Amino acid sequence: FRRLMAQLAHIDGRLARSARTRHAVVDALLDLLNEGDLRPTAARIAERAGVSLRIVFHHFDDLEAIYSELADRQAERVKPLTAPISVALPFARRVEKFAAQRGRLLETLSPVRRSAVLMEPFRPALAKRLKHARDLMRAAAIAAFAPELSKVAADEKRATVAALDVATSWVAWEQMRRHQGLSETEARTVMATTIRALLAK
Repeated sequence: FRRLMAQLAHIDGRLARSARTRHAVVDALLDLLNEGDLRPTAARIAERAGVSLRIVFHHFDDLEAIYSELADRQAERVKPLTAPISVALPFARRVEKFAAQRGRLLETLSPVRRSAVLMEPFRPALAKRLKHARDLMRAAAIAAFAPELSKVAADEKRATVAALDVATSWVAWEQMRRHQGLSETEARTVMATTIRALLAK
């Protein structure tokens, strides 16, 4: 019995060490991305994590696998920023809440998203995850403003939904924050203004 317990303890310890190493590698990637290194090599990730390159590829098949685990962690991290907004709220209040929530979400995602879009054309699994994320954000915007969209004429609805999707997307957020130099608060204001212009009729 003691031998069995010792073996189980050894296995548990090994699994715990493996989990810590995987966590350290993903943390290292996230740190590098947050510092502006948009295409960190496996060697730089290993150095930041304090492990050998061999250890990195012992735990992950390739860089895409590391990004996939990072995406899973990001999804958990931003879950509180994706709560549905009640359509029972007045339109003005929904716009305010939506712009604040979406702005925080996009700001949190930006360091990783900048790197991910560079690799998207070459990594099918990553492209699939990004498409899923975009679909979820589009659906959330449509759901938040369903009462207003229901009043849009049928021949205008597709264009209105597309415009809403663009205005609340990460691409638009990146344009405002990085290229136009707007503050986070200013970018949220622009988003809210655009939503009102599209739907307040």
